[in-house]
Amino acid sequence: MSAESQLTSIPGPHDIHRKVLKNGITILVRSNFHSASVTLSGILGAGSLYDPSDKLGLANFTALALMRGTQKYDFQTIFDRLESAGTSMGFGASVHNTSVGGRALAEDLPLLVETLTDCILHPVFPQQYFDRLKNQLLTGLAIRAQDTAGMASLTFDKLLFPQHPYGLPEDGYPETLAAISRQDLVDFHQAHYGPLNMVIVVVGAVEADKVFDLFENHLGSWTNPQAGQEPQFPPIQPPGSTLREHIHIPGKSQADIVMGTLGPKRNVPEYLAVSLGNNILGQFGMMGRIGEVVREKAGLAYYASTSVNAWIEGGSWEVSAGVNPANIERAINLIIEELRRFKDEPVLQSELEDSKANYIGRLPLALESNAGVANALLNLERFNLGLDYYQRYPQLVNEVTVEQVLQVAQRYLDPEKLVIASAGPLAATGS
Repeated sequence: MSAESQLTSIPGPHDIHRKVLKNGITILVRSNFHSASVTLSGILGAGSLYDPSDKLGLANFTALALMRGTQKYDFQTIFDRLESAGTSMGFGASVHNTSVGGRALAEDLPLLVETLTDCILHPVFPQQYFDRLKNQLLTGLAIRAQDTAGMASLTFDKLLFPQHPYGLPEDGYPETLAAISRQDLVDFHQAHYGPLNMVIVVVGAVEADKVFDLFENHLGSWTNPQAGQEPQFPPIQPPGSTLREHIHIPGKSQADIVMGTLGPKRNVPEYLAVSLGNNILGQFGMMGRIGEVVREKAGLAYYASTSVNAWIEGGSWEVSAGVNPANIERAINLIIEELRRFKDEPVLQSELEDSKANYIGRLPLALESNAGVANALLNLERFNLGLDYYQRYPQLVNEVTVEQVLQVAQRYLDPEKLVIASAGPLAATGS
């Protein structure tokens, strides 16, 4: 495939159709008649940032309960109607949003949209299914409490984002989940579900105008004036010193470490430099430099890698490792040494070129499926990247320099001021 034909196969203004309904719902459509199916992906602004502090997990609970019954259909009928058409749909919640995902044959898209509309607008939260779901969620939290990786990550977020929703688990704590009543779900839905910040993406064997008409007919008249005003939270600040905490989970043969600091917002200019630098640091090949030093050479870790998580108000740049409990301190010290080197010395031009080739080469692969395209288009809208972002992407990647990678490393990474969280059977020194 030529570079020119490859570029036109990448989603862009030439084939992404966008419409904003009068009530504020934004709809993006990309037709793909090579597939008989359609994928639907969407968000609306009813995330866990609205959770009361004594009822953390409420947004997620509400989202998961939407399909348990509506004014029109009970739970079994909803399930049977979707299954008989080979159609799937589900809801979830993150900090900023409640999300929806669905898949159907193109001819069954009206069923998918009708079901989505019914569940979002008219859920009844039956007590029977409320009780059952609550028990399932509490069981999940009990399992989480024994998961060393999950508890290290939970503790890292808490320390890095104090007094901010990014530092709180979307699924809550056992005591906050136990405090949630069925009426809390009813009230949360009434207060926070609205069309203003809603985005829907449809990708597949459908024409854009037909999709627009479908949503106009089902959701075009929906209003909720009280929904959409996000609360204000204190600005996110980097740690002023190293913060350390170990969660003791006895009886485990592995300890997990999550350590790092703040990262960039998703829509800032330096995001790609951070992302490419992170790829070198702990992603590419056998988990980058971190994996090579901690896992391959020192043999201290079962796995060791880095990640950049970039959201609307901030993000994190973190290192994760699974180690023998006896190696916690040695692994942490090695990681800190590697972070110092990454901050003090420019990466090699060859390392950066390899990462660039990796990023550019895997973009078409990420956009091969309807689901991949739908997720990509949702990110365009969510982070205001522009409809031509993926067509500009190779150039944006190629423009990143060794000097820019060093600058962002020096801006974001301070090895003397890290958040270090670990979980496992051995109480970490200094925790």
